[in-house]
Amino acid sequence: MAPLPLDTEYLFTMDIAVGVPQAVSEGLRVVPVVGGTVHGPALTGEVVGGASADWLRLEPDGTAHMDVRLTIRAASGALVYVHYTGIRTGPAEVLARLGAGEAVPPSDYYFRVAIRFETGDATLAWMNRVLAIGVGQRPPAGPRYDVYAVR
Repeated sequence: MAPLPLDTEYLFTMDIAVGVPQAVSEGLRVVPVVGGTVHGPALTGEVVGGASADWLRLEPDGTAHMDVRLTIRAASGALVYVHYTGIRTGPAEVLARLGAGEAVPPSDYYFRVAIRFETGDATLAWMNRVLAIGVGQRPPAGPRYDVYAVR
């Protein structure tokens, strides 16, 4: 039996603004999400700062494991809860450059996240029923994700 195809549909690009990380332990940082933007064919809006953060786990080699919870306020005013987990990894020298805040081409490292949404808004209810994948990059200004629904 042949494997089934994996179809995706581009939803939006999300740019995240982050605050100063809080070191909880050697391997755990809580990184506040202070804002951001969402723009694309399926959703446009803003990332709401405040109670949003990334509970970021770091391995000794620099590999990062994201655990992010945030809220998007759509252009319509509707709220969308977003939870994603993921991994950013690559060669040690590339991860060191990212850790130092340098601009590194996204093709030099692996950065993917799995995303779930929740909303009570009827026009966005389709988001409650999809799993999305984000292809990430880490420019100096903050994380950026191109987000795709897995169909």
